[in-house]
This record gives sequence, structure tokens and C-alpha cells, in this order.
Amino acid sequence: MAWRDGRASIKKLILFMASIILGIAAVVSIQSFGDTLKKNIALQSKSLMGADYKIDSDSPVNEKVVKLMDSLGGARAKEISFASMAAFSSSEGTKLMQIRGITGGFPFYGTMDTEPVSAAADFQQTNSALVDATVMLQLGLKPGDSIKVGNITLPIAGSLKSLPGSNAIFSSVAPPVVIPYSFIEESGLVQTGSRINYEYYFVAPANQDMEQLEQALDPILDKNEADLDTHVSTSERLGRRYENFGRFLNLVAFVALLLGCVGIASAIHIYIKEKLRSVAVLKCIGASRRQTFMIYLVQIAGMGLLGGILGTIAGLLLQQLFPILLRDFLPVDVQVALAPQIIIGGVVLGVIMSVLFALYPLMSTLYVSPLQALRVQTKTNTNSKRAAFLVGVAIVVFILLFSFWLLENWKYALSFVGGVLVTFALLTGIAALFIKLIKSNFPTSWNFEPRQSLLNLFRPQNQTLTLILAIGVGSFLISTLYFTKDLLLAQANLESNENSPNIIMLDIQREQVDSVAATVKGQALPVLSSIPIVSMRVQEINGKSVNQIKQDTSSRVNGWILSHEFRVTYRDSLIASESLNEGTLTKSLKNGKRPVPISVSSNFADDANVKLGDKVTFNVQGVLLATEIGSIRMVDWSRLQLNFSIVFPKGVLEDAPQFGVLTTKAPDASASAKLQRQLVRLFPNVSILDLRQLLTVVEDILNKITLIINFMAFFSILTGIIVLLGAVRTSKYQRIKESVLLRTLGARSKQILKILALEYFYLGALGAISGILLSLISSQLLTWIVFDTPFLPSIWPFLVLFPLIVILVMAIGLGSSIGVIKSPPLQVLRKQ
Repeated sequence: MAWRDGRASIKKLILFMASIILGIAAVVSIQSFGDTLKKNIALQSKSLMGADYKIDSDSPVNEKVVKLMDSLGGARAKEISFASMAAFSSSEGTKLMQIRGITGGFPFYGTMDTEPVSAAADFQQTNSALVDATVMLQLGLKPGDSIKVGNITLPIAGSLKSLPGSNAIFSSVAPPVVIPYSFIEESGLVQTGSRINYEYYFVAPANQDMEQLEQALDPILDKNEADLDTHVSTSERLGRRYENFGRFLNLVAFVALLLGCVGIASAIHIYIKEKLRSVAVLKCIGASRRQTFMIYLVQIAGMGLLGGILGTIAGLLLQQLFPILLRDFLPVDVQVALAPQIIIGGVVLGVIMSVLFALYPLMSTLYVSPLQALRVQTKTNTNSKRAAFLVGVAIVVFILLFSFWLLENWKYALSFVGGVLVTFALLTGIAALFIKLIKSNFPTSWNFEPRQSLLNLFRPQNQTLTLILAIGVGSFLISTLYFTKDLLLAQANLESNENSPNIIMLDIQREQVDSVAATVKGQALPVLSSIPIVSMRVQEINGKSVNQIKQDTSSRVNGWILSHEFRVTYRDSLIASESLNEGTLTKSLKNGKRPVPISVSSNFADDANVKLGDKVTFNVQGVLLATEIGSIRMVDWSRLQLNFSIVFPKGVLEDAPQFGVLTTKAPDASASAKLQRQLVRLFPNVSILDLRQLLTVVEDILNKITLIINFMAFFSILTGIIVLLGAVRTSKYQRIKESVLLRTLGARSKQILKILALEYFYLGALGAISGILLSLISSQLLTWIVFDTPFLPSIWPFLVLFPLIVILVMAIGLGSSIGVIKSPPLQVLRKQ
């Protein structure tokens, strides 16, 4: 019976099945690709690292670590890496590069991809360099040109396309240069304050248990300020990074699925209303409540099953595009594979979502009286209201559980579900308020066409709420993407006032500070700030040593606090990016007071689990220094300037080993390039960070991420379009009757077309502007609460997105109705 009845009505429901297909396809494609990526990272973990495991440190390893490495058979390869300026003779260009000095047969897994291919094997023997391929292209370099790094000048053997251990994002800021290990010391770049990373690569026996090795060596290395990374732990860490981005995309896809479900609920509501008389007839001839309910439940479940199968197939095909879209971010070459659990999950999800969202309209079949075969009954049984509540609770619980499955975090899942409910509630409230305002303030003085188009918005069986929800949520998603991108760029943007630096000079030795400052002034540029920096590590917190804290399983101190080498400064005032939360900032000490009152950032205080008055002892390059927390500062880390977790008062660290940082402001790119060439020539150890170039990199990354998110958000828009098409098709019969009555009363086709056009204009405009304004308000609240900064939103959603959506809604609505308008009334009625 379900099949017989369903065949006659399949055309009315096919569009809503399409919306389920799109939502399932979006979720399955991301889930499947995420699973594939995780497996590929695990399979290629050795190629990512280039070895089975490595021991690394940010300072030369001590004798205990050397003996430990010898007991492991000795390192098969060594590397020293750091960021430094490089100069290129042929182009007279300079650039901040990641210098990697390598010796031995590294990489032992994977390849060093170069052009020409022989350069990877020959560069150590020929004492030459491999330069990042993008830099070679940008600066017009070719093999045989030279590169100057510090005090050495080397010929370029070839371009470097890929190398194990390189980070794609960091390489955008400081592209890699590989040179022979023996030239590092000769370069003169390993000096006080330089951030140097020492890495030792190992090849393990085939039966080596990496987890067991890590458990045995980590405690020993931690005590000696070194660290062990295995190819297994590295792949797990990488997997977690990409999982976070995947979860966000999953939520975008899930919203598309929810939109489809809203369409399902609306379609079934209209569909069941049309079937109520048939249900009454069935009951008259002996069908039970359960039988009539099951007929339509089986139909919906079958539609969900078919939609789930087709959506899963579409999702598996769609995931083939992700390696192309994400090629700039993926650490490995991804070989797409199928995951049975995701395929089954996609099909099951289609059935569950279809049934859940159609359940309440279906419940009305239970309360149909056989008398309805003869007359219309409008009274609703109170049981249906209780059923509505139970179904609503079931939907919210399912969405919450599904969100938790996607995010693996209850806090985020609750926040997402709360956000969805608030957004849907606000859009529903806007639609209801709009209709109420029309009813209470109806413009009786308007012409016939505008008045009739407004009346259509609250006709019986209207689709106003469904359409506004579909259009509003789609608009909200797309405009939120652009507002968020603008917000992030605003945070990273350079301030335009004359005291805001755009060039930072790092790693300046104490004896070079005056000379570098003179060079800057010699270029007619100001020295905006001279910042002394001292390196130190945490030794004790409130009398407990770092090792004791690490061994304490109940400790709430974050691990990075215990292992990080802090770069601190000393000064007597706050800077623009800081505000005092608690305590008093001590400006200077003259009497050698101990412990020294210091100022820490709020994130340091939270992660170190310290408060005002707590004691922290630092190891300042071999000298222990007792301090206490004198004040806690709120630091805006998003601002492109030098910020510090720890600030000392003046009069304490002046005699400690230190290096300097100078800042200046260049009026244009030409002045910046001229200064950089001069500094690289005179002070090769000084690293120069041009914040405008960094901002360009940030903007490029955000554009790429926006493209990916837009691709997924497209599913929400497309689902909204399908819901719109379905809503128009479902209420088509109602419009036909109206059209016939109007034409019978003398209305011309042109007038009816105008009425419909205005109706769809109102729906499109209200839905689009509601979504865009909600997005703007949420973005503005984010800037006030989180970033505390002014925000100038993009006009793109208002100038482009809004008119596009309105035109699209009008085109779909009129396109579905044009045939009815052109046909004679009698012919239309005969077809019905």
C-alpha cells in the first residue's frame, strides 16, 4: 500500500529527497576524506619526518644526551635550522629564509624533491645550496646563481620543491634553504638570542616499538632540555591538526543537512494534509491507526533510505575534489579510499533524519476521524501537542549527539546546537513578526497587486516560514564567512599611525644595537623602539621544581610552561596592546630586592596556574633568579607587534646576556627593500621581518581557507534552493486555485505575474537581509567581547549576495508558476 500510494506522489517529494542527498553528500565527503587523510598520514609518517625518530633541542645537547644517542647507535644524520636573512646576488633581492644545515643521508624515507633531480644528492659534495622553488621563481633565480647566508656565499645547485620536515604554512613566511651542515658555524649566525633548533635523526630496527621507546626516553630527555619525536607521534599530532579543520567543515555540511530536514518537515506537512481525506477513507474501510501511520512512515523511511544511499555515493565521488582544493595545506599525497563505517553511517543518517523531521506531521494521521471522509474537522487532538514536544526533544537530542560525534567535545557541541537553535528561533521570530506587522498595519491604500502579494504571505498552507528559514540560514552562513575573514584581517592589519612599526629587526647582538640604529637613521627612517630581550626558562613554581611538577599527575600546570624557553624584556610601562588586569606594575628596582616583582600575561597565569604573590624561579642561562607575580596583564596577541608573556622591571636584567630588537616604519616597499639590503650587507646575522609581507601571506592563507569553506557552504545554498523549489512545487496547487479565481474575476496574466513576483521579492529580501544582519550582529558582538577592537564589515554581502539571492528566489518562483499563468483556467482545472 505504501508503494502504491507513494508512486502517485513521488514527484511532490523528489526535490526534498534531493535536499537530503546534498546534506548527506556533504557530511559523507568530509568524513570520508578526513578518515582517508588520517590513514595516509599514518602510512606516510616516516616520509613526513624523513626518519623513524629524532631527538631535538633548542640548544646544543649536553654530554648525557650525547651518551644516550650513542647508546642508540648514534644519529644517522644531523641538522641545525634557524630563520635568517638571505641575499641573492643576481637579483639584489633579500628574503627571510629558514636555513637548514644538513649532514648525513637525510632523508632516509621519502625524497628531497629538487630540480634538477641530481641536486639533492650532490649539494653536500659540491658545497652548494638548495633554494625553495617558489623563491627561485619569484626572484628569477637559476642554478649557478649565488646565495649569501651570514658570512658565507654559496652557489645554488637547484630548486627545492619539497623536503621532509617542512611546514607548508611556516614555509610561506620563511621558505627553506638547505646548505651543507659544515657551513653553519662559518656563517656566524649561531649567536646569543638566535632561535636555533638542533635535530638528530635515527633509523630504528624493524621491530622497534615506538611507543615503548618514547616512554623510556622522554623522561630522560625532558630533564636534559631535549625532546623525542617519533614518526608515530608526529603523524598523530598532524592528524589532530587537520581533524580540527575537518570538524568545522563538518558543521557547515551539517547545517546543509538540517536545512534539508526543514524542507522535509515542510513537505511532509503539506503532503499529509492532502492525504488526510485518504486516511479517513482507509479508516472507514477498516484500516487501523497503526496501519495508516505505517503506510506513510514507510514512504518517508524509504525516501530517506534512497536519499542516504544516493547522498553517500555522491559524497564518495565528491571527496575526490578535496585533494585538489587542499593541495596547499596537505602534508602528504592523499590516495582516496573507502571507509565502510562512513558509508553505512551516511545511509543510516539519511533514514534517521528523514523520519525524525517528518514524524510530527505524520502524527496527525493518528488522529484523523473516519468522519473526515465526509466533512472537514479542524480541531486538533491535545495528544498531538504532547507528541510535538516529544518529537522536538528527540530532534534536539539527536542533533546534540551528532554534533558531539563530529566535534568530540561537549562544550563545542552544546555551543553549536545552541547557536543553531538561536539562529532558527530568530529567523522564525522575524518571519512571525513580519506577518504580524503586515496584518496589523496592512497597507489598504496600495494598489491591488502589492496588496494581494502581501496577503499571499499568510494564506492557508503558506510556505513563508520555510522559505525565510532556508534563505536566511544560507545567507547567514555565506555572509558570516566574509565578515569573519574581514575580522581576522582587521586583527592582523597594520595600524596606520606614525608610531606603528612595519619592520622588525631581530637577533641584534648587544654591541650591534647602536650601529644598526645608526644604519636605520641613515636611511632617513625612525627607530621607533629598541627592545632588550633575555632568554630564560622556568626552574620552580611555588617551591616545586619543573621535574617535580612533571611527575605530579594532579598538576594543573600546562606542559609548555615547563619546557618553553621564554624571551622576556624589561621596561617601566605598558604598551598599546596591553592592559592591567590585576596588581601593580613595578617600573624599576634599585635596591636589589628579591624576589623580583614581575608582570605576566593572563594566559601565562592561567597555564602556569599562578596568581598574584605566587613565586616563580627562572633559570637565566645558568643563574637562578627568584621572582613573584606582581601584576597580571591582558595582552592582545593578535596585533602585529612584539608582545611578551613576562615583563621584568628595569634595574634587574641589564647585565644578563641579551640581544636586541629594533623597530621602524618604512613608507613603502622600495624603502623597505633598500633598508633590508643594507642591513644584510653590514649585519648578516640580523633577521628582518617585514610585517607587510607577513600580512600578504596571512591574507593569502585566509583566501585559500575561505575558498574551501565557501565550497562547503555552497551545499547550504544549494540545499536552500532545492527547499525553495520544493516549497513552491508543494504549494503549487494552492497557487493554481488562486490564479484561476483571479483570472475568472477578470485579472490579467500580467497582474498575476506581478503579484507572484512581488511575493517572491518580499520572501527573498526578508530572508536574505535577516541572515546578513544576524551575521553582522554576531560578528560585531565577537569583536566587542573577544577582540575588543573596531570592525569595518565587508560590503560584499550587501552589494552582491543580497541582490543575487533576491533575484534567484524570484526566478525560481516565477519559473515554477509561468506555465499555470499562461494556461486557460479551464485547462488548468481539468489537469487537477
